[in-house]
Amino acid sequence: MLLKDKIALVTGGSRSIGRAIALGFAREGADVAVNYEQHPEAAKEVVQEIERLGRRAVAVKADVSDSAQVRAMVQQVLDTFGRIDVLMNNAGIVRRVPFLELTEEVWDRVVDIDLKGVFLVSQLVAQHMVMQGRGGVIINTSSVSSEMAQANLTHYQAAKAGVYMLTRGMALELAGYGIRVNAIEPGLIETDLNRVRLTDPAIRQDRLASIPMGRLGSPDDLVGAAVYLASDMSAYATGSAVRVDGGQTIWI
Repeated sequence: MLLKDKIALVTGGSRSIGRAIALGFAREGADVAVNYEQHPEAAKEVVQEIERLGRRAVAVKADVSDSAQVRAMVQQVLDTFGRIDVLMNNAGIVRRVPFLELTEEVWDRVVDIDLKGVFLVSQLVAQHMVMQGRGGVIINTSSVSSEMAQANLTHYQAAKAGVYMLTRGMALELAGYGIRVNAIEPGLIETDLNRVRLTDPAIRQDRLASIPMGRLGSPDDLVGAAVYLASDMSAYATGSAVRVDGGQTIWI
């Protein structure tokens, strides 16, 4: 019960990594607000699973790149639970496009969700944490792509590198308020975003060849790092990034 009676908001919490972390927080004693944008039934299922664990939960719809929707989401969480102790910025998208074919529309959508969304939600939640006077924790999902280049992902890599430096800047400015800000850098995690692509045996084998542990990650592999960063076990950690990548970045 490392998060006993904490209130957590998980963006992109209805599926894959967000779902696993939302349930992981609940198993450790937290009540959880599950943000979603496009999958209300999946969010409802996560809420029901959390409630079966004996914790409170609510599903909140919002596009994290839209400031008005973010304000409404945060207000709904505050109206339901009274405060926010832990923010897990997990919402993100990937669009594989060669750089020479990358459109402004695709660039904007990926950067808006993956980077701007982290800024919008974090700033508003941090303002409430300061007003609450209890400190708090913000965890951002970056990626090993913040420092490892791959073809067709220039826009995604730029956004995730931005998340890493946003994390460090926020950590510096919020430390005096008792708010810790850290990041998780997942490696290749099999999720709804890449599962179809990874069914190609050649692609799957090529990606496995770059991972010393010899397997793809699963969303559950990230839960331990998220709980650690959300709990007092990491009370002296801020501005850091925890890699969970099966050793993938050992090669660089």
